[in-house]
Amino acid sequence: MCNLYTVRKSAAEVAAHFSAAVPTSFNTPEETLPGYPGMVVREAEGQRLLQSMVWGFPRPTKSKVTGLPIKPKPVNNIADLDNFMWRHIAPKPQHRCLIPLTGFAEAEGEKGSMTRTWFSVKGQPIFAWAGMWRQSDEWGAVYSGMMTECNEAIRPVHNRMPVLLQRDEYEAWLQGDLNTVVSFRDRCFPNELIEMNRTDELWSKRRSVSANVGDATLH
Repeated sequence: MCNLYTVRKSAAEVAAHFSAAVPTSFNTPEETLPGYPGMVVREAEGQRLLQSMVWGFPRPTKSKVTGLPIKPKPVNNIADLDNFMWRHIAPKPQHRCLIPLTGFAEAEGEKGSMTRTWFSVKGQPIFAWAGMWRQSDEWGAVYSGMMTECNEAIRPVHNRMPVLLQRDEYEAWLQGDLNTVVSFRDRCFPNELIEMNRTDELWSKRRSVSANVGDATLH
């Protein structure tokens, strides 16, 4: 799963990369965490728009103690297209989006001392993760990213990876039918395009920011 990524570019730079308009000014952090705002590109009325949305579809949750509803958990990764959360929107192009990235991270190492291993796409300072979005009652506009089996470049760290898109594939993802969605999910992103950077940054430091949010993948 992917629970941390960066966008170390300004909104103007991201908008220029995706040929998108920015209808409303907004601020998003460089490091994006589940349950917090991130940049998203979607299409509306024949043009691409860059806007802020919350990363993760809200999943209703009940207290194990009282049985009463509590704060929803953000489901930030898409695994099974037949799941109730995705099956009604997956065939509809109006629910597709592009998630801008400059890098994404996976945890590596022993429990309690895991570090961040970063991945990027060679020669692409900004790249895209295939996503879906919708309006929610809880958090307004929300989005989640499509996951797939990892390629060999990522396998030493994790067995899953985001569905990454080449620049000439953006339109196909945004406008294609369900078969197109499945084809992107099932294809293997080229190993030679992945750049890996192992660091000594502690993965756990993010918990000080997101301790009250939680994250989830709905299979």
